[in-house]
Order: sequence, then C-alpha cells, then structure tokens
Amino acid sequence: MIIKALEDENFTNYKVPAMLIGMPSCTFKCCTEQGLPLSTCQNCSLYQAAPIDIPVEKLIERYETNPISQAVVFGGMEPLDTWEDLSEFITKFRERFPDPIVIYTGYTESELTLDQVKCFVSNGIIVKFGRFVPGQKSHYDTVLGVNLISDNQYARDYREG
Repeated sequence: MIIKALEDENFTNYKVPAMLIGMPSCTFKCCTEQGLPLSTCQNCSLYQAAPIDIPVEKLIERYETNPISQAVVFGGMEPLDTWEDLSEFITKFRERFPDPIVIYTGYTESELTLDQVKCFVSNGIIVKFGRFVPGQKSHYDTVLGVNLISDNQYARDYREG
C-alpha cells in the first residue's frame, strides 16, 4: 500500500488517540472548484512528500502493537481517490479489530459510489464529509469530538446505521 504519512499516535483528528494514515493522492477539488492555487491547500506539503510503500499487514501490525492508539484515521490528501487500497485496509483491519475507522474526505455523501456506501455501512466506518471552504467558521463536530474548519463539513457514523 502506498501512503504519504504515518503517525502511530495522533491526538488531534478524533476523540481518542488514533493511528493517522495519509493517503497518496488527491484531485484537489477543494482548491480547483474555488479557483484557489494548490499552494493554499493544507495538504500541499503532504502532496510533495515522498511515498511510503508499506504492506497493509504491517500497518495493522503496527496498530496492534501500539498500546495507545484506539482508532485509525485516514486523513490528508483524499482517501477515496485510492479506494482499492483503502477498502483492502478496511477489510483486513475488520477481520481483527472492531475499533473505529475514520475517513476524512472532501467528498460529499452524494458523490459516494454504491460500493463505498455498502462498505461504510457493513464495516461501521465514520466519515467526515465536505470540502474545505475558506472564510467559514470552524465548529465542533460531536461525532469526531474535534473542531472542523468549514461550516459545510460534518461527520457521519455509519456504525449507527
């Protein structure tokens, strides 16, 4: 699996400590739809980072041997743009752990494919939806337990059906 970032213990993206995995690609919809330069994207430095090639099994092993992290968060770049790798991770992780999996996406719910929705429902995934929109007020999201930067962003917990 190719990723761009890996933090074994992250305390800022979910209400419990989480392993943070940054995926390798993004279409930069947030910037292009608003006519903003890509340099304004919070993921610009991540985009320029060297790729990390790590097997899914190694990621899961790192999670398992870490006594602090209690969830996995996919954040940075656009996880849904590398759906095959993301869904492989979800499937293999769920074979061993019921712990929360959180996906930060700039997509809207209406942009999800049927396969993605089925995966999120059957695996109880938490998804943060919505593109970054500059100039909006941040707000507290009760599902994630953190502040989100734009009014249009929100999380949905597919564990709740």
